[in-house]
Amino acid sequence: MLKYFFSLFIILFGIYIDLSFYYILDSFSLLYILLFSLLSVSFIISLFLKRYYRLVLGVYLLSVGIWSYWYVGIKPSNNKEWQKDVEVLSYATFKGNLAHVYNIRDFKYKTETDYIPSYYDSVFDIDKLDGIDFIATYWMGKDIAHTFLSFSFSDGKHLAISVEARKEKGESYSILSGFFKTTELYYVVANEKDLIGLRTNIRKNPPEQVYMYKINAKLKNEKKVFINYLKKLNRLKEKPEFYNTLTTNCTTTIWNNSIINNDKTSFSWKILLSGHSAEYLYEKNLLKTCGMSFKELEKKAYINPLVKDKNITKSYSFDIRNSISYCSELQRH
Repeated sequence: MLKYFFSLFIILFGIYIDLSFYYILDSFSLLYILLFSLLSVSFIISLFLKRYYRLVLGVYLLSVGIWSYWYVGIKPSNNKEWQKDVEVLSYATFKGNLAHVYNIRDFKYKTETDYIPSYYDSVFDIDKLDGIDFIATYWMGKDIAHTFLSFSFSDGKHLAISVEARKEKGESYSILSGFFKTTELYYVVANEKDLIGLRTNIRKNPPEQVYMYKINAKLKNEKKVFINYLKKLNRLKEKPEFYNTLTTNCTTTIWNNSIINNDKTSFSWKILLSGHSAEYLYEKNLLKTCGMSFKELEKKAYINPLVKDKNITKSYSFDIRNSISYCSELQRH
């Protein structure tokens, strides 16, 4: 029985190595895939037949060692030909309670791919932070969603931050390739007209359904999360990291930044299946609910109808909150 489990491990590990060749190598990837697949099969056969086992084992371990040396040596970089929407890195400086955020994205969209790039800088008073919105946007069923945060301030300012894969020119996002070292981690720092408006008003193929929930957390913890995000911007500017579909994605990064990582929570499959993350926050009393069931809250949180027939203007942040009248606490932003 042990041989069967070991053989299964060899098969799964071989698939992982073959996929790393496929997604990372432009040249000779099929050759490497063929050679390592043959070696894995030979190793399993030798295991059962007990012929040439030590020789095949030696060759197999040597090959795995060479692959490991190559794979570990692949490092992330900020110096590539990036797509325009992820080309510019944001960063922040701090002076007392003031955070000066640079390169906030404010694109003017005609379509998803036809836009005028624009950036600006702004100063945020951390003491005026008075709420965080949790955004969940769906385009391929209810199990998968892209999630991100938007920070609200009592002086009317908003700053949205989305964790995404930083794509090179000509590159498209792939869930499978995201398990390997193919794309860098990128924090999109933008105003809500850009980051949320792109999803409610611009994207049509497929259209996205956007839900906005108010986080229920202590203000001091919300400020800590905001500072953590800005410090992460600075670290990524100095030392890039890889995006990973499983461990370092839009939802797990929110977890790691301690929005839901507290004594009341434990890691859940609803974090991995990001479409259920809002429901998980509700179950842990980390959303402001005003006494509603999750289904009722979800209906109220759906913001597409609020801006469906409107242009994206300076009043966008007000528009997506204007009709949220089910709880006085949610009207203050």
